[in-house]
Amino acid sequence: MTRERRPDPPPMRTNDVRIALAGTAGWAIALVVLLIVGLPEPDRWWLWVCGVGIAIGAFGTWYVPRLQSARAREAADRAARRTRSED
Repeated sequence: MTRERRPDPPPMRTNDVRIALAGTAGWAIALVVLLIVGLPEPDRWWLWVCGVGIAIGAFGTWYVPRLQSARAREAADRAARRTRSED
């Protein structure tokens, strides 16, 4: 005996730019801590890891709003085409 499937809940609204900024800030803090503490020569690659984390976070902060606006435009265009085809 199978139950009737409930409808999917609507997508949760999040502030993705804030999430990218939090990650970028975390990598920046890690970089500052590593620079203050000092690392032995074989472990200096961690500085590069932090730098790349900051760069990826900065890119995400720039890219996410553009991605979201493009998706919203596409959804609006799709809805407009759907209403035109129904008329």
